[in-house]
Amino acid sequence: MDYENFYGLKEHPFTSSHDERFYYDSPQHSKAIMKLTHAAETMVGLGVLLGDVGAGKTTLARRILHLLSNRKDFETALLVMIHSEISPFWLLRKIALQFGVEVSEQDRTEIIPRLYERLAQLNENEKKAVVLIDEANMLQKREIMEELRGLLNIEVPEGHLLTFLLFGLPEMEKHLKLDEPLVQRIGIRCILEPLTPESSKGYILHRLKVAGKDGTIFSE
Repeated sequence: MDYENFYGLKEHPFTSSHDERFYYDSPQHSKAIMKLTHAAETMVGLGVLLGDVGAGKTTLARRILHLLSNRKDFETALLVMIHSEISPFWLLRKIALQFGVEVSEQDRTEIIPRLYERLAQLNENEKKAVVLIDEANMLQKREIMEELRGLLNIEVPEGHLLTFLLFGLPEMEKHLKLDEPLVQRIGIRCILEPLTPESSKGYILHRLKVAGKDGTIFSE
């Protein structure tokens, strides 16, 4: 007999794969969502969330993506960085493709005007463009930071036509400082603190309940 059956669980309660049903709205996570959502709503341009391994950064990125995607006033895209050897052109091209811009040319000067045109169109349709970048600590080149800053120069009187929300390890802050003017553009900065003992208990009970167990199987 496996432990799921032994404890009366319908499924694995602590899997590492992302599942929206298991999201637990702890005070720490709720505060971060409120601040980063506000960054997107007010078109501040750049919001940053820093947290240690296992703090829930990816969970938050997916949660915010879900919340914004269900609103008519947002056009969202999620990029997940899996290695540090990406080029500024790759990032620019990926962002353009996420917003439906055709970029067959291998020329940055062709992509920028088309991306601007698309962002302006979204703005006219009263939609805010937001790019969430998970594992943004993988962005480690000064040229990447300069590219991000260049994209933040696309503005209208109400604010930036494109807002970036970066999720990464604490070391990401060091990489951002490779381009000091970019650091000055940070509109919202969040530190995702570890769960308190009380939040940890609530987290465990919530996941057990979603997995089919009404009550705990652990002692205090």
